[in-house]
Amino acid sequence: MEVNGQGATKSKAVKKLKATAAAGAYQKEWFFKLKKRVEDGEHFAYLNADVPMEVLRTMDIPFVVNQWWAAICGAKRMTPKYYGLLKKEGYRDDLCSYCATAFAESLDPDDHKTDPEGKPLGPWGGLPSPTLAITRLTCDCQGKIFELFARRHGADFYAMENTVPDKTPGGWYEMAADNWEELYDKDRLDMAVEELKELIRFLEMKTGKMFDKNRLIGVMNLINEQEGWYRKIRDLIAASHPVPVTVVDTINAVMQAQWQRGTRWAADHARGLYEEIKELADNKEAAVPGERYRLMWIGRGIWHDFSFYQRFEKKYGAVFVWSMYLAMGADAYIRNHVEEDPLRALAARYIGMEDFLHMPPWNSQWYLQQARQNDIDGVVYMVPENCMQAVEGSYFIKKTLEDAGIPVLLFKADPVDARKWDAGSMTCLVEDFIEKRVIKDGPDTSCSETHGNLGKEGVENGV
Repeated sequence: MEVNGQGATKSKAVKKLKATAAAGAYQKEWFFKLKKRVEDGEHFAYLNADVPMEVLRTMDIPFVVNQWWAAICGAKRMTPKYYGLLKKEGYRDDLCSYCATAFAESLDPDDHKTDPEGKPLGPWGGLPSPTLAITRLTCDCQGKIFELFARRHGADFYAMENTVPDKTPGGWYEMAADNWEELYDKDRLDMAVEELKELIRFLEMKTGKMFDKNRLIGVMNLINEQEGWYRKIRDLIAASHPVPVTVVDTINAVMQAQWQRGTRWAADHARGLYEEIKELADNKEAAVPGERYRLMWIGRGIWHDFSFYQRFEKKYGAVFVWSMYLAMGADAYIRNHVEEDPLRALAARYIGMEDFLHMPPWNSQWYLQQARQNDIDGVVYMVPENCMQAVEGSYFIKKTLEDAGIPVLLFKADPVDARKWDAGSMTCLVEDFIEKRVIKDGPDTSCSETHGNLGKEGVENGV
């Protein structure tokens, strides 16, 4: 494992599934088609992930989701350069990387240029200039970053309000698909529906495209189909010993498809992913021969160093079998009977997504249920260093899991920005956790002596 000057490793994760490769190829092809539409004069929207993108899908408005684009920039290992530019321009360089990466990228004058060999300097030639920037006000900094980003590109800035629950029902994941009227407050649903109507009016006025309720029903049903396949995959993986596939494949296969949800391609890709994994499971194929310990990954993907997840397989037989990328769609996205009131069903989806991601004990009880279903031996929990939304429930999640006898390693790191990431130290941190809390009575063969005592600071900062 070699570490470059930006703190990211040069090693690459080994992806084994055809569906993973297909998703990677598709996203690049789709992005270049999107750029062509923008070049031809169409409106283009840049969205935060908690914006109801289904509306734009219904209206055929090209869009990119900022979490996806930040992950692409991280995987291309461009973020150290972008955040250096952010600091040089007088902005803080410790902002939430999912929110700030595109704004930081916009400061690069060379992003859309090519080198002497014709290779793009920015990721896939850089993000096109949007005409619309849309976010929800789910934290203090998000709205301001999107406003700055919109101003930089001369785009229209549009902000949606956010609400929080006043109750904490147990077993929400068993109710969300059909009983959202019972699960969520009527006032919240009413407000969310009105917000959707306002968003639709704004988009119709700006783009000249008209919203069609029947098209939304079709989009929602395709999403239900897609997420239904993810539910089957999730349950299949949980029941498989040994596991036929690890998070290196499932995160990468699902990430792109989720941002394409509501399309025929995404639903068909989900079905193909299930069929490929089912064949492996039926043949008792082991993703990691000699699997001994099943690990759960909580948090966003380490996009700049995906090989991290595979560094514990050979030495310990420790396999990352679970991540939220696959599991959350299975429980949080499905909304049945959408024909009755598609806008209200959509409202229930996007307010529910925020609740389950960031509101304890909504999330803590779900993680525990998933850990038990997947026979998890230990949890590795990455809290984004500069995202307070993701921090707020970490204490309760860790406590809930550990009270149930499941050990948890919690540390801070950045999923996109590789500047502070030390691959060697982080590997040692997880090795120590496996040996001392997962294996418990195993021999101490970790590398902590080589890399020094990580201590409290290492756990908190991921270095």
